[in-house]
Amino acid sequence: MTIENTATHKSFGGWNKQYTHRANTLNCDMQFTIYLPPQASADNKVPVLYWLSGLTCNDENFIHKAGAQRMAAQLGMAIVAPDTSPRGEEVADDEGYDLGKGAGFYLNATQAPWSSHYKMYDYIVNELPHLIESHFPVSDKRSISGHSMGGHGALVISLSNPERFQSVSAFSPISNPIKCPWGQKAFTAYLGKDQATWAKFDASILMKEARKKIPTLVDQGLDDDFLVSQLKPEALQDAANASQYPLELRQHPGYDHSYYFIASFIEEHLQFHYKHLKNEK
Repeated sequence: MTIENTATHKSFGGWNKQYTHRANTLNCDMQFTIYLPPQASADNKVPVLYWLSGLTCNDENFIHKAGAQRMAAQLGMAIVAPDTSPRGEEVADDEGYDLGKGAGFYLNATQAPWSSHYKMYDYIVNELPHLIESHFPVSDKRSISGHSMGGHGALVISLSNPERFQSVSAFSPISNPIKCPWGQKAFTAYLGKDQATWAKFDASILMKEARKKIPTLVDQGLDDDFLVSQLKPEALQDAANASQYPLELRQHPGYDHSYYFIASFIEEHLQFHYKHLKNEK
């Protein structure tokens, strides 16, 4: 599989590099950005944090706004930020910001016209890590994180594939999508009206039923406009209590849904992941 470098910027001794490639899973061309810390080399493969962004975002939002590179360089950790949906003229879209391009919800769509491209779950779980580990000096030690829709994706993917990740974290995740407007709209379109098919993409349901568990950190701002209607962190906490899942849910007065919140705590998330990436399971 070939990749094309479209942008390169040095940062804290390492490199932000943006690439395009043909994604077979998604049947379209895709873009991602990787931060390689200065320690990364053919003789020193570094662990990777996969970051999943939220609605309307692409691979650039986190890289430009979160301020993660300083700590990633200090720790010796790569960061991979994929796009949030398939892209291209042939890819189905919707007029709303919360469906279609920029709103892939990290699931595998089964309904037309979405099913021909919207397989973000398979892309993040299988195709992208294989590509990254084939082309860059990184190890197969992976953790995953994300924000909002991306927090939902990180939780669902890690809960469904705990053997593939050392740890998971999220900022302001959509914790119980089958019971919020964003999730209900997306799941109806992508998966159909049979709600029995929705459960495998709902973090609260998966966490309540989890058998294999990995360390989980979630940060939520209490001045988030979407807290009550869309995010529902209490559902995630209830699920963790029911299954004794190792969830640390931290709630922060005064913080909202923006990248100001993410930037305030991202270094703590990187340190959390690094601790687990350095440990063998």
